[in-house]
Amino acid sequence: MSTQSETVTVRLSPETKSRLETLAEHTRRTKSFLAGEAIADYVERELAIVEGIKRGLADIEAGRVTPHKEAMRRIRATIDRAQKS
Repeated sequence: MSTQSETVTVRLSPETKSRLETLAEHTRRTKSFLAGEAIADYVERELAIVEGIKRGLADIEAGRVTPHKEAMRRIRATIDRAQKS
């Protein structure tokens, strides 16, 4: 996380707020620190998913695809080999 920070208001259910307070006590961290870490992790994960989708769409547009029947044939062959091992 950056050393500079900005303020964001987040609405939480009373249950989530209570659980965040409990976690803060147990970890000796502030609620703000934990919330900031959780949001940063979530954003990174979601952006990675979005980038993966964009790469997949680019592959489709470029014709880099495997027909369903061929993909299933390969999967079944891999499963058969693994079961024989």
